[in-house]
Amino acid sequence: MAVLPRKKEHERKQVVLVVDDETAITELLQDVLFAEPYELLSAGSAEEALEILEKRRVDVVVSDEVMPGMTGSEFLSIVRKKYPDTIRMILTGHANLEMAIKAINEGEIYRFFRKPCNVFDLAITIRQALQQKALMEEASRLLQIAKRQKKTIEMLEKRYPGITKVKKGASGEVVLEEEGLPLTYNVLIEQIRSVLKGTRVEE
Repeated sequence: MAVLPRKKEHERKQVVLVVDDETAITELLQDVLFAEPYELLSAGSAEEALEILEKRRVDVVVSDEVMPGMTGSEFLSIVRKKYPDTIRMILTGHANLEMAIKAINEGEIYRFFRKPCNVFDLAITIRQALQQKALMEEASRLLQIAKRQKKTIEMLEKRYPGITKVKKGASGEVVLEEEGLPLTYNVLIEQIRSVLKGTRVEE
């Protein structure tokens, strides 16, 4: 079972955007997903959804394929280019192989659902996608800390030769033996690995 990154009080609530011109569909999804621990937004068209995306950071977009104006595939292709970190899913009642290939290739779809879909399966998939996104963001955060720490260590060593002792561990990782640093580069790397595996090591 995956272990989510530690939450902090100032961290924002994750956001899911549902795009469908059929209000009955969006209302049904809102009824089923209202208890989920994320903010749920809805839009009746791709154009309206793009306006929302310009103003809000959205973690997951679930879009219908057949809508007036822009299709779901076209919309998700734009989302992929402008908001690459947003996870994209598509709903369609008119699935065919050509359309599925286009959606996957142009929009890099995370999951493809046929209407009428099981909304509970959709809810589980959204939850899993959000967990995966949170883990990847935590890994990215730890990697940035590791890079900054390594740069600081290198700067200190350049200014004061011998202030740090750097050696290679058995598996080739960098081991820092300098005293006074709250978190070694080696431990940071282990944290990144543990996040990606769904576990955590203590700081």
